[in-house]
Amino acid sequence: MRLSERARRIEPFYVMQVAKQAQALAAQQAPETPRMLFLNIGEPDFTAPPLVQAAAERAIAHGQTQYTNALGLQPLREAISHWYAERFGVDVPARRIAITAGASAALQLACLALFDAGDEVLMPDPSYPCNRHILSTIGARATLLPTMAAQRYQPDAAQLAAAWGPLTRGVLLASPSNPTGTSIDPDELRRIHALVQARGGVTVVDEIYLGLSHDPRYGQTALALGDDVVSVNSFSKYFNMTGWRLGWLVVPDTMVEAVERLSQNLYICASTVAQHAALACFEPDSIARYEERRAAFKARGEYFIPALRELGFGLPVMPDGAFYAWADASPLFDRLGVQDSAGFVQVLMERARVVATPSRDFSDRDAGTHVRFSTASRLEDLQEAVARLRRLLA
Repeated sequence: MRLSERARRIEPFYVMQVAKQAQALAAQQAPETPRMLFLNIGEPDFTAPPLVQAAAERAIAHGQTQYTNALGLQPLREAISHWYAERFGVDVPARRIAITAGASAALQLACLALFDAGDEVLMPDPSYPCNRHILSTIGARATLLPTMAAQRYQPDAAQLAAAWGPLTRGVLLASPSNPTGTSIDPDELRRIHALVQARGGVTVVDEIYLGLSHDPRYGQTALALGDDVVSVNSFSKYFNMTGWRLGWLVVPDTMVEAVERLSQNLYICASTVAQHAALACFEPDSIARYEERRAAFKARGEYFIPALRELGFGLPVMPDGAFYAWADASPLFDRLGVQDSAGFVQVLMERARVVATPSRDFSDRDAGTHVRFSTASRLEDLQEAVARLRRLLA
């Protein structure tokens, strides 16, 4: 069977490849072998809170399982609109909100609606790999701009202006970012958006970790910059609903009809049960739980990142959100007899039973020096991981 050129050129998502290998290794382990500690996938260890689970059960029991409008349940769109007003002080009308089958579907819809084959979109390096892969599937091209620790691994307006070319159609940013957990300074983001507007482009911002910001300066939505910003968001991270596959997209009024048509044709609507369940995310009791969990994620990072530094990893920038550590492991390569982060991750997995992710997914320019750890696991697991790494490196 002949595969399409599109299918052939899409790279694997190595985060999941490493996960498969680690799960296979864990399944083969002897009973006395320490259990595998999975610090490789960005998935909260918390699940949906009780009110959300109960809402899903009610929806099933009452037969609320048929198709919704392609843009989603109107009460859910209104609840998200109210959340923006209450949490961020930003007016985001419900009519501009489209409920999607996860943030991945939201980004696909945005790219399909905005970009054509041959268009160029500017992105930072490092960044989440699936964002550029989605661009590739529609024939657009992601141009990755190298960022440094001094920039908090985020691009600035001057860098974007220098890279802007005749085929550039816009920018795709993430704040807070995966894999670095760093956000774009609000003043810099304002300058970036002004540049994009002046060049006739579009600003798309992945904000799926926005609810997990830990610094008030950075914990602001890009939607405050104007109605022409496109924002991708999700119920997976802050709202702890990863497998429910539910997200949303905020677009200008002029994009709504196109997004609706695309949704109708690509997947009809997001999961109806997940949408009814998500209504309970915004109940006061649920929000209180989410805020407790946000504080727990912050505490985990504040323990784990200094511990990695003590072990010899390079982490010049403290994340201000999400739950990741983007760590330079190259100072430790000689001690483990490896040459790059892929080999380093392999040794960690086999000898310390700790799973991380090599830099290959996230950066074209890293040269295999960095690894990404997820700090979404419970504190006890992070403490055990540090103890194992200490023994291995000793």
